[in-house]
Amino acid sequence: MKDIEFLLLEYGPLLVFLNVLLEQAGLPIPAYPLLIVAGALAVQGNLPWELTLMAAVAGCLIADAAWYAGGKRFGSGLLNTVCRVSISRDSCIRQTQSLYWRTGPRILFVAKFLPGASALSTVMSGYAGLPFRRFVAYDAVGSIIWAGSAVIVGAVFNDMVGTVIAVLGEYGGYGLLAIAVVLVLYLGYRWVRRKRTIRRFAHVRRVTLDELDDMQARGCVPVLLDVRATSDNPLPGAIAFDPHAAIGQEGQAWPLDAHIVIYCACPEEISAAVLADRLLKAGYRNTSALAGGYNAWVARQQAEAASLGGDAAGPAASAPARASGG
Repeated sequence: MKDIEFLLLEYGPLLVFLNVLLEQAGLPIPAYPLLIVAGALAVQGNLPWELTLMAAVAGCLIADAAWYAGGKRFGSGLLNTVCRVSISRDSCIRQTQSLYWRTGPRILFVAKFLPGASALSTVMSGYAGLPFRRFVAYDAVGSIIWAGSAVIVGAVFNDMVGTVIAVLGEYGGYGLLAIAVVLVLYLGYRWVRRKRTIRRFAHVRRVTLDELDDMQARGCVPVLLDVRATSDNPLPGAIAFDPHAAIGQEGQAWPLDAHIVIYCACPEEISAAVLADRLLKAGYRNTSALAGGYNAWVARQQAEAASLGGDAAGPAASAPARASGG
């Protein structure tokens, strides 16, 4: 751990900039501890705190601007990709979207303190169409709060930081091994739990988009439930539905033999399958989840637009009217 102190004294703000940039870009290289050590060195007069803070904020803004551009260009596709590496990826998309729609860009003030929320919130900012100037303003404030708090902690507890560095330098290898073992066990537990969840809802029937088209062509128009966090640009005729609402609420007036198809924007259609399972247990025996969910529909719309030589932006360019009623 003494190497960190030596590298900071040697390269200073440049090292801080690179560490923050790589961490905010998504690499598992924590920058907060480095900023704390930088704060301790700054209060001792060994490092310019102004340049250190500016370097950290610059690293944040560059990485976050890239995530913002990706969200604006690729939308829910990038959000889905980011969530695929999440420990709880089934709920990742819905929770991220719900949080952003509730708080708006203010989430950027604290996103860097929330594990995994930094990239997701910046992607959502681009996806939601937040003007770039507003995004930079909110993100800059959040970056200053995040980096500044670490520098202040290091400055206030500079004596303790020196002691911790010395202890870690002597016993750090054992501590890192213990942390690695705990992390592996935790990831293994979450992986097993996820597989059990998938198996638990494997009995829920999946219908493809082609099968859905066939049902509608035969005059069997299903009740189409949209359980995404936001019901923007829904499938034609879909009804926005809260998956956590009690069965019998949300204005349902469907016969028990009604054909119900549920879709979400999550891996393995888990959110849709969870609601489908609840409806099946409530007696709605013709309930299914849409295979591939909302993303499959978007992909098909884009493919059809491209084959016709039209705008490949798909449903985002000409959103269908949202249907109401059952």
